[in-house]
Amino acid sequence: MKTAQPIDNRERVLLVGVGLKKAPRGRAGDPTSSGRESLEELQELAESAGAKIEASLLQVRDALDPATLVGRGKLEEIRIEAEMRHVPLVIVDHDLTPGQLRNFEKGVGRRVIDRTQLILDIFATHARTREGQLQVELAQLNYLLPRLTGRGEELSRLGGGIGTRGPGEQKLETDRRRIRDRVRKIQESIETVRRQRATRRQARHAQPLGMIALVGYTNAGKSTLFNALTHADVLTSSKMFATLDPTVRAVKLPSRRKVLLSDTVGFLRDLPPDLIAAFRATLEEVQEAALIIHVSDISNPHHTEHDADVLKILDDLGVRDRLRLNVFNKIDQLSADDLAALKKSNEKRENAVFTSAVSGAGLDELLIRIDAMMPVDPLVHLHLRIPVSDGRHLSLVHACGRVLQSQVLDGHMDIEAELPESLARRLEDFLWPSPAL
Repeated sequence: MKTAQPIDNRERVLLVGVGLKKAPRGRAGDPTSSGRESLEELQELAESAGAKIEASLLQVRDALDPATLVGRGKLEEIRIEAEMRHVPLVIVDHDLTPGQLRNFEKGVGRRVIDRTQLILDIFATHARTREGQLQVELAQLNYLLPRLTGRGEELSRLGGGIGTRGPGEQKLETDRRRIRDRVRKIQESIETVRRQRATRRQARHAQPLGMIALVGYTNAGKSTLFNALTHADVLTSSKMFATLDPTVRAVKLPSRRKVLLSDTVGFLRDLPPDLIAAFRATLEEVQEAALIIHVSDISNPHHTEHDADVLKILDDLGVRDRLRLNVFNKIDQLSADDLAALKKSNEKRENAVFTSAVSGAGLDELLIRIDAMMPVDPLVHLHLRIPVSDGRHLSLVHACGRVLQSQVLDGHMDIEAELPESLARRLEDFLWPSPAL
């Protein structure tokens, strides 16, 4: 008896890449090779969105065609390829203007989405928190608003599937006024959630714990490293942009100090400004950090270019000069010879650590290095008397200090402890004997 084969319901797509013979500023090398690398990344993105890649085409041009991006001749070639392979969707590895998008769809007779819309689709799939979902919807509406003209028929058919998750047909009516009203309401909701996040951040700042942010190219292994250091269970996946919503956990360093570690959204080359703005809340954790840990997938042959893209976004956030530690992750995927050569080439770099978040290799050294780089908050010896009813300050002492001895006297907790100096200053009213005496 034959076993029934599972039905593959993934949407079949054709990928189209466009490269320039003159490499963009800051990117050296063969334009064809660079275009193929970008097309490979687009394939990862498309597969993360649930697509089945039927074929890919790459064109290298002197300049981009202002009307169709690829030119009429190439457009006809794409149409024939899509028809031969019975592909209903074409994904273009470039951002299309509203006019280019309309001309492209007309020329190939297929639904077309560009790189930004594909990324938005993935964001819509992975956003879990209320704020993340609102931010994705806002970015989608802002992206689609200028593209409504002449697309009423296509928009009326929007439903599930690649490039169409999120708002759906009810929120994408051709009535611009209604869309703008929805945008305004989303912005108000996001500001409400953002104020709540700011309040939680203030509460964290009330405790003398330094903030550390993990940053890196998407799929560099940040969430796996985060889980290994904090013993958390944040979602880890080989799919791109598996982490969108910020997660913060405490980590105990070898010196017994505690710090806060934040996992952030993965970066990507040429990430559109609207997408960066959409996830400002995640990136605020980076701007608040005393130390930035830049995680690189050292097993990826393009890790140097990826690192450059991350640094560019850190520049845009105004934190390029922030104290930074480089973590070369996924060393378990390197051969012994390659790893030895890598360590030798970086032996003079004091701010580099080699790790495998999967095997745990290098994690102890990473914690030691973090401990050495974080701003010092010296311990001071104190004698405190805190009312038993004051649970907030009592929990601060126990959470952030080392209690040497304690006893209850006359409704107060009499405590001898070693505490960080920053916390000691906030507990001056509880010193015993009182400074006023």
